Amino acid sequence: MTNSKWNADMRGRLESAAIFLAFLLACTLSAHAADIAAGKEKAELCIGCHGEGGVSQMENIPSLAAQPDQFIQWQLVFFRAGHPQERADAADRRAAQQRRHPQPRRLFCLAAPPKNPKPDDNPDLSQKGAQAAAGRRCASCHTDSYAGTKAVSRVAGQREEYLVKALHDYKSGVRNGGGMAAMAEVAYPLSAEEIEALAHYLAHL
Repeated sequence: MTNSKWNADMRGRLESAAIFLAFLLACTLSAHAADIAAGKEKAELCIGCHGEGGVSQMENIPSLAAQPDQFIQWQLVFFRAGHPQERADAADRRAAQQRRHPQPRRLFCLAAPPKNPKPDDNPDLSQKGAQAAAGRRCASCHTDSYAGTKAVSRVAGQREEYLVKALHDYKSGVRNGGGMAAMAEVAYPLSAEEIEALAHYLAHL
């Protein structure tokens, strides 16, 4: 084969390969866009209670924004299974049963964390809460920034009244948490005053 024929053949092959790669890229981008659109549509049911971008505006409904992906996955498993001591709320269970698409949870995981629009109106209470958090070694699981990690929830910036409710539920045994039920053990000795202080502190981080 002469050099000119070889060069022409190579150009043809390269052009064909480039066209094929462009086609694959276009298909991938199209599928990804469709996946995101489908995820957003499925997330609408979550947003109805947990708020736009996962920032809750409803009392006793937690914010999901910036929660670790693995944590949200486990909560969906608990809801879907109707765990007797963990996630038995009927509305959330129905929603979880429809959440087989991974995109809705990722939308919340990647969302900006909630910001407290109000300054801390009780810094003394926050100081007591910080002391309670240190005494109970909350950071050992929830991380130093209380942003959570893996299957451990983000508690920084969470709704204050929800944190109060959750801690009381752990203390009373209504809710026992996942894994080795560490939260029930931590919350049981907390006094009502410590729970109020801890929730106030974490909510204003």
